[in-house]
Amino acid sequence: MVHVTLWAGLVPLADNQKTLAVEASTIRELLRKLEELYPGLRDPIRNQVAVVVNGVIYRDDWSAELPEGAEVFLMRRLAGG
Repeated sequence: MVHVTLWAGLVPLADNQKTLAVEASTIRELLRKLEELYPGLRDPIRNQVAVVVNGVIYRDDWSAELPEGAEVFLMRRLAGG
């Protein structure tokens, strides 16, 4: 089980929940389960999200494993330039 905190813009799309507990072993599995549980999250997850796991930012490596009890934050992906 991992504990997920959503950025404010995602909260209304997840039944107004800021934190969620999800059983997942990889980032990919976590994102898939969030999309299944809350279909409104699908577009933001696919287009605008960076995932922070225990302080490490992942932008595209969705195969990264999630340790049991990990603190996960979904953050808006920032464009660089």
